[in-house]
Amino acid sequence: MKLPNLHQITKWLKITVLIIGVIVSVVLLADVTISLSTGSQLYQDIESIPAQNTALVLGTSKYIRRTLNPYYQYRIDAAIELYKEDKVTHFLLSGDNAHRSYNEPWTMKRDLLKAGIPEENITLDYAGFRTLDSVQRAKQIFEANSLTIVTQKFHCQRALFIANHLSMDTVCLVVPSPNGWANTKIRIREVLARTKAILDLYIFNVQPKFLGPKEPINKDSIPIE
Repeated sequence: MKLPNLHQITKWLKITVLIIGVIVSVVLLADVTISLSTGSQLYQDIESIPAQNTALVLGTSKYIRRTLNPYYQYRIDAAIELYKEDKVTHFLLSGDNAHRSYNEPWTMKRDLLKAGIPEENITLDYAGFRTLDSVQRAKQIFEANSLTIVTQKFHCQRALFIANHLSMDTVCLVVPSPNGWANTKIRIREVLARTKAILDLYIFNVQPKFLGPKEPINKDSIPIE
């Protein structure tokens, strides 16, 4: 068996490095594009954010290994504050409903009810399996074209990018992110998620896993001035 010579090995190493470089460049470009294109829609405090009828709260697990998940708690606390400050009148709670013991929308609803938010002001989306599904379903199923999204900054940017692609009128309230290695890992994963989001929207035209009949959020609610 003839072994490859040094010239062949060097050639294939160069090709491999080139391919890796192109992939890394595309991933980083996707990350920067989503960050820059959504900057004007991010709000750091409730006082300055424009009022909307509906807030889309993106779900996550309330507990991680029996410990309260700060990503979840920051989102719920911000949602409650939005309502108290008359910045929204209705909530669309979107998340995964994998099984009876794991139900992100219902968990969020319980916490909003405990905070005194009326049940009629809450709509649940049990098919928000990922951010693309949550945003697309908000428009297509719940007919909520104008939204205040509530989540962490990295997540805000991707959700807004998807909403902008769908010609929705959206802003996002940026809630805090925990510090430390856990947040770093999530941010690294987000870089890949952004590349996938661009491919899903512009190349593969991915649709939500479930659509179903329309369930318009109450159009009779009084618009916020």
